[in-house]
Amino acid sequence: MPRKGMRTLNWFSPKHSTTDSTSQFSSPSRFGFSPSRPSFSEAVIDRTLDMAEPMIMKWDPDTTTFAKVTSLFYENRREAKDFIKCVHNLQKAMHFHSTENSRSDKLVRAQSLMQIAMKRLQKEFYQILSINRAHLDPESISTVSSRISTRSSISDFDVEDDDDRVIGGESISEVEDFSVVVMSDLRLIAECMISSGYAKECLKIYKVIRKSIVDEGIYRLGVEKLSSSQVHKMDWEVVDLKIKDWLNAVDVAMKTLFNGERILCDHVFAFNDAIRESCFTEISKDGAMILFSFPENVAKNSKKSPEKVFRLLDKYTAIAEHWPEIEAIFSFDSESIIRSQALTSLVKLGESIRTALAEFETALQKESSKTTVAGGGIHPLTIDAMNYIILLADYSNVLSDILAEAPPPAKASLPESFFGIVDSDASPVPAISLRFAWLILLLLCKLDGKAKQYKDVSLAYLFLANNLQYVVVKVRSSNLKYLLGENWISKQEGKIKQFASNNERLGWGHVIESLPQEPNATMTPQQVKEIFKKFNSFFEQAHRKQSVCVVPNSKLRDSLKVSIARKILPLYREFYNTHKHMMAIERHSSHVIKFSPEDIGHYLSDLFFGPIESESSSSVESSPSRTIPSRLR
Repeated sequence: MPRKGMRTLNWFSPKHSTTDSTSQFSSPSRFGFSPSRPSFSEAVIDRTLDMAEPMIMKWDPDTTTFAKVTSLFYENRREAKDFIKCVHNLQKAMHFHSTENSRSDKLVRAQSLMQIAMKRLQKEFYQILSINRAHLDPESISTVSSRISTRSSISDFDVEDDDDRVIGGESISEVEDFSVVVMSDLRLIAECMISSGYAKECLKIYKVIRKSIVDEGIYRLGVEKLSSSQVHKMDWEVVDLKIKDWLNAVDVAMKTLFNGERILCDHVFAFNDAIRESCFTEISKDGAMILFSFPENVAKNSKKSPEKVFRLLDKYTAIAEHWPEIEAIFSFDSESIIRSQALTSLVKLGESIRTALAEFETALQKESSKTTVAGGGIHPLTIDAMNYIILLADYSNVLSDILAEAPPPAKASLPESFFGIVDSDASPVPAISLRFAWLILLLLCKLDGKAKQYKDVSLAYLFLANNLQYVVVKVRSSNLKYLLGENWISKQEGKIKQFASNNERLGWGHVIESLPQEPNATMTPQQVKEIFKKFNSFFEQAHRKQSVCVVPNSKLRDSLKVSIARKILPLYREFYNTHKHMMAIERHSSHVIKFSPEDIGHYLSDLFFGPIESESSSSVESSPSRTIPSRLR
């Protein structure tokens, strides 16, 4: 009797028949049969059995050693074609005959042959899947997928000649063609077995072998199932290594592992959508759930700190970038749990990222170190905060999505003069730009407070100029340039000039004012002597204070020196050249004229390098690091 689940066919076509309607076989007398002779269906099944039995029995693994140790599809693919045709015709003949006599002995004989054939095909299916793992690995499948034809149904296979790339005694032009052939063979066997009612046996073999490949692939990529307590107890260094493995794994898994498995499953079971869905879901579900549950697990159970935000952002970016692939590969309804898990991880990561950014803002506001930086140089807080903000700016695209649900800082807290552009309803500032402007404003407000710790006001202004210059340089050389815009940068550069001007006025104003505005005017020797003495005193005092100052940025340093020199040197040179001869006849003239114009130029050119130039430069030029100092934790 036909097996339960046998594909229902309403037609039968002998080798030379050109019609396929069963109604044409309802009257045997049309073909010269008398009522006493065998019916047409009996004649058909007799002929089919006579043709099928020798072929099927030849490859019965229980009858000959040859059949037991030899692969039909590897030995001779042409004969493998005939075997598939033979089984297909036998199945049609059985169905056709069963409509007339469901208790026929011929059906018993045919069913026995069908079982032997299915046993053979099970063996072939298992061998192809097992032996050809190298040619069926997801990477190879992904590579050749575009070359696989969507035909390979039994009817198409009947008429297509694959002699140019068969295996037994025939050639295969390329390694990739081997994968194509193997995939086509699997599809032929699967369609034959399933249409003959042996879907359970076929799918069991396929699922066991292919699921082991997916599970092994996930394991080899370094991703393992971890409990919440395991993650919570791990040191951050261990978690960080696992995150690095995961970032590599999700890329390989989506582009190769799951993509290749979906391609293979779609090809092998192209003739049945329900089977394709159940098969791929069972193969991929466990591995995919382990892969996409890891980010949520870490986000919920690892110890929180601002510096870990970058790993959270890496994971968020990885899932977001692969989201189209996740939806395409796991598109079946039965795989909604996988898509849901990936989305849940995105949500949890977003929550953790928002929390980490809020903690960074709080740490920045609460930073309370009282130590001043020698020479008015770059404060460590400026370096650390800007490095952190610059790294955040590299994730501005995903942060735009993550922070969309977080309320931006109140517009009243961000003066338009600070932001540098008009924020109006007609031309609103992007929320992500507003967020970064807010972070830098917090930093600059903190620096204003630290400047007040300097007793020398001119040094306080130099401190502000140095630190704001550092901020602007970092903005210009990073993604912050596009987030904040040229107007913002121009506003800050104007502030730098104002700070530098205030430093010059307070540090060198007395020196400039000690020189007469009309240096060529006629004066008495005593007047000239008093001017020289006053200039000497003020210059020495100013130089002594300013010589300990440091300006790490060469552009700002040169600008300051040039500005000071232009206000002092021309006046002093003219006064010096006009009155030096008058002082030459005076006693102790060397005590009166201490500096030549050249001396003044040399002294000014040596300014702002500070006593610790090399140390300051190395700290200022350090590359951004993902490690946040304790002051911002």
